[in-house]
Amino acid sequence: MELVRVVQDSEVIKVLADPVRREILRYLSVEPLTESQLAQRLVLKKSSVAHHLRVLREYGLIKIGKTRVGKYGIQEKFYEPTAVLFIEDWGRIPHDYRRYFLNRYLERVRGMLGVLKLLAERKGKELKVDVELVSKLAHEVAEEMTRVGEEFEGREVGGDREELITSIYAEAFRRVIFSGRWKELQSIFAYL
Repeated sequence: MELVRVVQDSEVIKVLADPVRREILRYLSVEPLTESQLAQRLVLKKSSVAHHLRVLREYGLIKIGKTRVGKYGIQEKFYEPTAVLFIEDWGRIPHDYRRYFLNRYLERVRGMLGVLKLLAERKGKELKVDVELVSKLAHEVAEEMTRVGEEFEGREVGGDREELITSIYAEAFRRVIFSGRWKELQSIFAYL
């Protein structure tokens, strides 16, 4: 299994825009699961999960990792992702789909800024956060995520998925802040 795959195909990116499919990939990155197990965890009908699994398999995002004979002699298929983490190439996301992905970046940037704000306040400094700051940073981090993700491509699996995501976001955020365009944010690090 790949560690990271940067998705450049706009059709695959559209598949990843669906929140149910993203949640299926998140669950599968932790452990291989059957259709029934996914339906239980997602609180969805098996037919709905089956549809999403078919789409994910069709686009090469998941595969059958193993099979076993379950209760009543029924063959169970355990699905797993083909990569631990899929990162959409921001430049290749169709414009009418960007809103589906932008909210994730906005929320993560808000979280990072929240931590920076707390750290700045502990040092007696103030960090002003407004809509423009969050929006610009989210776009820049989204673009940088593609570059950082490409550096992780081809590596073998190792470590926890959440650690991987946190490390990639931290590196993208660091690069954006120290790019020279964000002097105010960069100055906060001098006080830490």
